[in-house]
Amino acid sequence: MVRRFGLLLSLTLAVSGAQAADADYVNLPGGELVSALKYEDSGSRVRIAPFALMRLPVTNADFLAFVRRHPQWRRDAVAGVFAESRYLQLWAAPLQLGPKALAQQPVVWVSWFAASAYCQAQGARLPTWSQWEYAAAADERRTDARSDRAWRERILTWYAQPSTRALASVGSQRPNVHGAHDLHGLVWEWTDDFSALLVSADNRDQGDPDKLKFCGAGALAINDRDNYAVLMRVAMLSSLEAADATANLGFRCAR
Repeated sequence: MVRRFGLLLSLTLAVSGAQAADADYVNLPGGELVSALKYEDSGSRVRIAPFALMRLPVTNADFLAFVRRHPQWRRDAVAGVFAESRYLQLWAAPLQLGPKALAQQPVVWVSWFAASAYCQAQGARLPTWSQWEYAAAADERRTDARSDRAWRERILTWYAQPSTRALASVGSQRPNVHGAHDLHGLVWEWTDDFSALLVSADNRDQGDPDKLKFCGAGALAINDRDNYAVLMRVAMLSSLEAADATANLGFRCAR
């Protein structure tokens, strides 16, 4: 009887844990995306399969729990090839957050390697750029608000704010129509394929015939040059190495 009760309790906890994990994600239906990027081999139309995306960016509290379970990702233990010297520099100590890294703020100063390892530990992965762009095209009412100049200007207002300002807690903004929060207005976000976004930050360079600066058939150009918010984000991501970390770059997972 006791053994049966213990088995039932274990199964109940496992189901509860799975339900809690599912609650952290929103399901996106997928479809065709007219990307702000133009791919040399496929144009600007991208087919997105259905996927799930975390409702919120990963927080300091989330990442601290991960580091405790996987001590090789502590800032005093991580290999230099996987994270630069500023990795998790806002934390008071390797296993202590402190006043500069509050529990519900998004984790920043985190490398692509560390973000990818976190997602893998959750049975997930970082979203691709196309998945992130698809989710981030939505506002509170529409699945694609990118043609709305007022919406674009609202996003650009965030970019104009000084990066020295303390980050808000995740979830402080209203969710978009998919139920995802903070895709704009809080932090930049790593994508799984960030290193493929070889796009110049200078609009004057778009259409440059010197294809040697790109990688063959994967060369990109900005298809929607009016969408400066996307241009800025792509230019920033394409400038990074996987071990880099910055003050306003976080992440969320997909599956």
